[in-house]
Amino acid sequence: MAKVSRGLRARRSHRSPQRGTTGLLAALTTAALLAGCTAGGPDGDDGRGPDEGRGDDRTSAAPAGSVLAVKIDNVDAARPQTGLDAADIVYAEQVEGGLSRLMAVYATKFPESVGPVRSARESDLELLRQFHEPTLAFSGAQGKLLPLIDRAPLHAETPEDAADAYFRGDEKPVPHNLYLRPEELIDSPPGAQALTTGFRYGPAPASGTPEDSRTVRYPAARFTFSWSEDRQRWLVSMDGTPTVTTDDARVAPATVVVQYVNIRKSQFHDYLGNNTPYTETVGSGRAEVLRDGQVFDANWQREIPTDGTSFTTRDGERMNFAEGQVWVVYAKK
Repeated sequence: MAKVSRGLRARRSHRSPQRGTTGLLAALTTAALLAGCTAGGPDGDDGRGPDEGRGDDRTSAAPAGSVLAVKIDNVDAARPQTGLDAADIVYAEQVEGGLSRLMAVYATKFPESVGPVRSARESDLELLRQFHEPTLAFSGAQGKLLPLIDRAPLHAETPEDAADAYFRGDEKPVPHNLYLRPEELIDSPPGAQALTTGFRYGPAPASGTPEDSRTVRYPAARFTFSWSEDRQRWLVSMDGTPTVTTDDARVAPATVVVQYVNIRKSQFHDYLGNNTPYTETVGSGRAEVLRDGQVFDANWQREIPTDGTSFTTRDGERMNFAEGQVWVVYAKK
């Protein structure tokens, strides 16, 4: 049975759209401090806390069987991250200023803590439709985006909703030090059956080409995946630095997908006026799948938001992934 945070219960019971201006300003100030979405943040958070514009029409509790998706900070000041190696899937997307942000999805195990947790983006809502009522943990969002999050079929959990689940670390500056305790939101991992991504696992096709390293570049960020024969994994580096967690674990997925998608302007901007990119994850296109020290040319397809994404080789054969963590890096067509 999934937990319902005390913050969420209290908010549903006592919030009123007609509350006084003084109370609203106090709530916004508290939410902004908890969320860490400061106007001076290097990645363009606009300083609005998770309380503003929030409606009361969401499902009341995360169901058993719900995956946990956590938005994770990925600027230099946020590294090393915590709990990233325990994720089943890590999605990398472009955000304002050509920087990157991660979404880690947990289903088979929960680490003790995850972070640093940062703000959500509009693209996340389309990406998460493939899961049944997922729980999204994030630090806040732009005020105009919050109504869309409220209407989405997910369970949004911010520090305002679940204060006991979040804490501030002391080794990084605000806003790069907000962390989540997953088991304070969901009693136990839902299991692999909750990963309704469309990914298939099994033996590799015969159409691969040897590959020892692949780099994906954004305007102000880059990801490099280097094959380790000893570990039979792809070692991740970000912006030229090996990706190691706070527990000294090298992040090393078994499969890496470079998925070429449309990245267009959204209706939102950061506090500096930079447009927030929107990554389209519904549609079709080409991809490169890295596994077993090889690269496979592939096609991807996701017809509607509630579907997972299917991958096939160029000759139509099913593209199996290797067992283990999967990274999906969205690159511009």
